[in-house]
Amino acid sequence: MSFPPCPNCHSEYVYQDQSQLVCPECAYEWNPKEVAEAETIIVKDANGTLLSEGDKVTLAKDLKVKSSSLVLKIGTKALVRRIVDGKDHQLDCKVDGAGEMMITAQFVKKA
Repeated sequence: MSFPPCPNCHSEYVYQDQSQLVCPECAYEWNPKEVAEAETIIVKDANGTLLSEGDKVTLAKDLKVKSSSLVLKIGTKALVRRIVDGKDHQLDCKVDGAGEMMITAQFVKKA
Protein backbone atom coordinates (compact mmCIF):
# COMPACT_ATOMS: atom_id res chain seq x y z
CA MET A 1 0.00 0.00 0.00
CA SER A 2 1.14 3.52 -0.64
CA PHE A 3 0.25 6.29 1.77
CA PRO A 4 0.34 10.04 1.14
CA PRO A 5 3.47 11.84 2.34
CA CYS A 6 3.54 13.44 5.77
CA PRO A 7 1.83 16.88 5.66
CA ASN A 8 4.24 18.16 8.31
CA CYS A 9 7.68 17.17 6.97
CA HIS A 10 6.77 15.61 3.56
CA SER A 11 8.47 12.34 4.43
CA GLU A 12 7.43 9.34 2.34
CA TYR A 13 8.06 6.81 5.14
CA VAL A 14 4.54 6.77 6.56
CA TYR A 15 2.78 3.87 8.23
CA GLN A 16 -0.74 3.21 9.45
CA ASP A 17 -1.69 2.76 13.10
CA GLN A 18 -5.41 1.84 13.29
CA SER A 19 -7.22 4.79 11.65
CA GLN A 20 -4.30 7.22 11.96
CA LEU A 21 -1.25 7.64 9.75
CA VAL A 22 2.08 8.16 11.52
CA CYS A 23 5.34 9.69 10.31
CA PRO A 24 8.37 8.01 11.92
CA GLU A 25 10.68 10.94 11.16
CA CYS A 26 8.77 13.76 12.87
CA ALA A 27 6.26 11.71 14.95
CA TYR A 28 3.30 13.54 13.40
CA GLU A 29 -0.04 11.69 13.51
CA TRP A 30 -3.07 12.53 11.39
CA ASN A 31 -6.32 11.11 10.09
CA PRO A 32 -6.26 11.02 6.26
CA LYS A 33 -10.06 11.52 6.07
CA GLU A 34 -9.85 14.80 8.00
CA VAL A 35 -7.09 16.10 5.72
CA ALA A 36 -9.21 15.40 2.62
CA GLU A 37 -12.17 17.27 4.14
CA ALA A 38 -10.01 20.25 5.12
CA GLU A 39 -8.78 20.73 1.53
CA THR A 40 -12.22 21.63 0.18
CA ILE A 41 -12.61 25.30 -0.68
CA ILE A 42 -15.59 27.10 0.82
CA VAL A 43 -16.98 29.91 -1.34
CA LYS A 44 -20.11 31.95 -0.60
CA ASP A 45 -22.13 34.18 -2.91
CA ALA A 46 -23.40 37.72 -2.21
CA ASN A 47 -26.20 36.35 0.01
CA GLY A 48 -23.96 33.99 1.98
CA THR A 49 -25.14 30.83 0.21
CA LEU A 50 -22.49 28.14 -0.32
CA LEU A 51 -21.50 27.63 -3.95
CA SER A 52 -20.28 24.41 -5.52
CA GLU A 53 -19.14 23.30 -8.95
CA GLY A 54 -22.00 22.98 -11.42
CA ASP A 55 -24.19 25.64 -9.76
CA LYS A 56 -26.04 28.17 -11.88
CA VAL A 57 -25.56 31.77 -10.75
CA THR A 58 -26.65 35.24 -11.83
CA LEU A 59 -24.67 38.46 -11.56
CA ALA A 60 -25.66 40.66 -8.63
CA LYS A 61 -24.25 43.86 -10.17
CA ASP A 62 -22.92 45.20 -13.46
CA LEU A 63 -19.32 44.14 -14.06
CA LYS A 64 -16.80 45.66 -16.45
CA VAL A 65 -14.61 43.11 -18.22
CA LYS A 66 -10.94 43.95 -17.85
CA SER A 67 -9.15 45.00 -21.09
CA SER A 68 -12.44 45.20 -22.96
CA SER A 69 -15.36 47.54 -23.52
CA LEU A 70 -17.77 44.72 -22.59
CA VAL A 71 -20.02 45.21 -19.56
CA LEU A 72 -21.80 42.23 -18.03
CA LYS A 73 -25.24 43.39 -16.91
CA ILE A 74 -26.99 42.51 -13.66
CA GLY A 75 -28.97 39.27 -14.00
CA THR A 76 -26.64 37.71 -16.58
CA LYS A 77 -26.59 33.93 -16.05
CA ALA A 78 -23.45 31.86 -15.63
CA LEU A 79 -22.50 28.27 -14.88
CA VAL A 80 -19.79 27.60 -12.27
CA ARG A 81 -17.32 25.18 -13.89
CA ARG A 82 -14.67 25.15 -11.18
CA ILE A 83 -13.95 26.73 -7.80
CA VAL A 84 -10.37 27.86 -7.26
CA ASP A 85 -8.50 29.32 -4.30
CA GLY A 86 -7.57 32.64 -5.87
CA LYS A 87 -6.92 36.01 -4.27
CA ASP A 88 -9.02 38.00 -6.73
CA HIS A 89 -11.35 35.50 -8.40
CA GLN A 90 -12.79 32.30 -6.96
CA LEU A 91 -15.14 31.11 -9.71
CA ASP A 92 -14.23 29.80 -13.16
CA CYS A 93 -17.51 30.31 -15.03
CA LYS A 94 -19.09 30.07 -18.44
CA VAL A 95 -21.03 33.33 -18.81
CA ASP A 96 -23.94 33.59 -21.25
CA GLY A 97 -22.93 35.85 -24.14
CA ALA A 98 -19.34 36.32 -22.95
CA GLY A 99 -17.77 32.86 -22.74
CA GLU A 100 -15.30 31.56 -20.16
CA MET A 101 -14.06 33.93 -17.45
CA MET A 102 -13.12 34.19 -13.80
CA ILE A 103 -15.55 35.98 -11.47
CA THR A 104 -15.35 37.03 -7.83
CA ALA A 105 -17.91 35.14 -5.71
CA GLN A 106 -19.22 38.24 -3.92
CA PHE A 107 -20.67 39.58 -7.20
CA VAL A 108 -22.95 36.60 -7.95
CA LYS A 109 -26.12 35.08 -6.50
CA LYS A 110 -27.08 31.41 -6.70
CA ALA A 111 -29.96 30.96 -9.17
